[in-house]
Formats: sequence, C-alpha cells, structure tokens
Amino acid sequence: MKIYFAGSIRGGREDAALYFEIIEYLKDFGEVLTEHVGDAGLLAAGDDGASDSYIHDRDVEWLQSAEVLVAEVTTVSMGVGYEIGRAVESGKKVLCLFRPGAGKHLSAMIAGCPALTLVYYNNMEEGKSAIATFFAEKGKSELLFNDV
Repeated sequence: MKIYFAGSIRGGREDAALYFEIIEYLKDFGEVLTEHVGDAGLLAAGDDGASDSYIHDRDVEWLQSAEVLVAEVTTVSMGVGYEIGRAVESGKKVLCLFRPGAGKHLSAMIAGCPALTLVYYNNMEEGKSAIATFFAEKGKSELLFNDV
C-alpha cells in the first residue's frame, strides 16, 4: 500500500522529529512516499527539489499514486491543506492528526470536513493507536478497492 504523509515544511519545522516518528510507524502499513517530510535536515525553505514547480508536480504525482493520505495538521501549512483537499476531491481515505495541547487552533476546513477522519491526540502512543485504528477500520480491501 502506498501512503502519502503530509506535514508542514514551509509552515514551520518544529514538528519534524514527530513527523519522523509517525513516518517510521506508517512503514508498518505500507510504503511511505514522502519520507523526506520527517528529515530533520529539511529546512523550512523547502529545499527538497530543483524548483517550486518541480516540488508541486512530484508531490502531486506521489499523492495521485497513493491509496491514503495521513496528515499531521497541528502546525498550520497551506501545502498540507492543499494536499488534503486534493486527496478528498479524488476520493482517497484521509486521516488527520491534531494535538490540541500544542496551543494551536485547528482549521475549520479540516474540523468541519465529513470526508476525512480527524483524530485529536496528545502523545505518540495515542497517535500510533489512531493510525492503527484508521488502517484497521478502513481495511486493506476497502482501501485497495479504489484501485480496481
């Protein structure tokens, strides 16, 4: 199964270590196409491609090839919101993870979207539990059915 992980890059890298942990756990469920999001060396400048258009086209291609999108949405990011919107529009299963104790406000566009699964969590243990539940409830056959 191909998984697209979305987390803030240009919106702020303060959660990069958390993204890395989530990505490592997601590998238990499939291939994570966007491992670079958890790379501590990736700066907020988003220097992971030759140009903005290269990054956009590469990431959209990855998103289109993925069966699911998992996003950590605590740090506000226009790019993550864009990716979630494209995934929802294309009928992909989407899990959004938000830490309410981080002192940030969740976008109403995420909180109010019935087409995605939103989970509030406080620590990595709860995050892992939410991810495992998401994959168990969706079931691999349901996720892969979209490819038929």
